[in-house]
Amino acid sequence: MTTPAVRIGALLPTREMAILNDFSVAPLLDFARRAENLGYDSLWTGDSLTARTRLDPFVVLSAAAAVTSTIGLGTAALTASLRHPLLGANMATSLDHASGGGRLVLGLGAGFPMPESEDEFTSVGVPFSGRVGRLDETVRYWKTTWSGGTSHEGRLWRQDGLDRLAAPATKGGPPVWLASSDTPKVLARVARLYDGWLPFLPSASAYSAAWERIQEQADGRTITPALYATVNINPDAGKAKQALEDYLQGYYGRSLEVMSTFQAYGYGSADDCAEWLAGYVRAGARHIIIRIGSLDPGDQLEQLAAAVLPAVRRLGGQA
Repeated sequence: MTTPAVRIGALLPTREMAILNDFSVAPLLDFARRAENLGYDSLWTGDSLTARTRLDPFVVLSAAAAVTSTIGLGTAALTASLRHPLLGANMATSLDHASGGGRLVLGLGAGFPMPESEDEFTSVGVPFSGRVGRLDETVRYWKTTWSGGTSHEGRLWRQDGLDRLAAPATKGGPPVWLASSDTPKVLARVARLYDGWLPFLPSASAYSAAWERIQEQADGRTITPALYATVNINPDAGKAKQALEDYLQGYYGRSLEVMSTFQAYGYGSADDCAEWLAGYVRAGARHIIIRIGSLDPGDQLEQLAAAVLPAVRRLGGQA
């Protein structure tokens, strides 16, 4: 059996813009063009209203689609429950058409368990408790809509006339991935309902074990194993680590020591970062989304493209 090629994407710095209080869209579009020209496979953006403020992902990706032609587009991750599923389905369909069809992937998150996220849900009148079930029902609602179904009957929503919505450009709608951890319940949800798995696990060994469990439960379904990883490149590993420390204090208000207990962080030389990411490739990852751990990610976008991307892809071909 042929091993699927490794694809590598870059996260657009929308959160970094908010930290610097600069919401100019032109630099984002320049970043998107450069990423496509440098050979990245995909562009991604996060989602938050008040917990980790940034521009709306549907608007950002629509703008990025207009200045690129082939690079994939995705959300990492969209907090889908902040929007009514009818609105969310139509927004995703609209973006699928705006990007030409076949370029969009929707990475979804239920909402990170922290006070800022709970406040964000409250601000739009959505209960924070029960958010996991709400997300899964949203996905079923969307898939019914995109497959030409006429009605949804669920615990939270009952809706007729779904066939009156515009059909997506991509048959069956954009792929939907779950941004998540590796608990048994999460892995069972991925295997049952989602088209991809997008974790940020801090070790390749944990990734390998979880991916094996998903495959055991997938019942033949095709699921894309992805990874969300944060990287800072510097030949001086100490300086790279300090840069990540400063970045995380601005991004989350938390230390690298705390965040690295449950998220994936790599730093050091290009070779060090490539070998670290290759560990996840050997563990099964086939679409790596790189968040550059710097408030000024432009230079590292090119360094990653020149040294890290080809090395990781080469190792992926040998996996």
